[in-house]
Amino acid sequence: MSADGAASGAAPDTRPVPLLNIANVLTVSRLLLVPVFLVALLREDGHQPLWRWVALAVFLVAAITDRIDGELARRRGLITDFGKIADPIADKALTGAALVGLSLVGDLPWWVTLLIIARELFVTLLRFWVIRHGVIPASRGGKLKTLLQAIAIVAYLLPLGELIDPLRWVIMGAAVLVTVVTGLDYAVRAWRLRALGRRTGGAGS
Repeated sequence: MSADGAASGAAPDTRPVPLLNIANVLTVSRLLLVPVFLVALLREDGHQPLWRWVALAVFLVAAITDRIDGELARRRGLITDFGKIADPIADKALTGAALVGLSLVGDLPWWVTLLIIARELFVTLLRFWVIRHGVIPASRGGKLKTLLQAIAIVAYLLPLGELIDPLRWVIMGAAVLVTVVTGLDYAVRAWRLRALGRRTGGAGS
């Protein structure tokens, strides 16, 4: 009887997580909102106030799903391999689409968009480079980078004209600075992890 109890107690840990769960549905919905956001942003040359408000609303809804799906996945044990891959892709797709869209309508300098996108691609390549040796956890700087980018994008999406340009420049400037610094930090940590993995592997063999 005690063996049965032990077996039943271990069952929840071995039960596979269904691919179709609320966390993954929210992640996919965020991906589906990206083209909707772009259509709204680029309507009427991107400067029609009504469509800018619509684009802002879609962006905020998508950003909120990012917070919710991660919390649900951790709290309810709904973490899947699909979610691990799709979630960061959805995040980068939303941010990248917003930056490219804002540059297309002439509100954001292209060098800012290209710098941020290049940093994200660089970090993604680094993740694959060190994947055999471990995973580098998200740092506080990385979380701050994501937050600042989102706030800056919201500021640029607001159809308030030049009224808040100084605020936009300050927030985006801070976002760009943290983006570059955290990218360099990630490169250093990736190099150290790979070097440590090589030493450990060599000692083990």
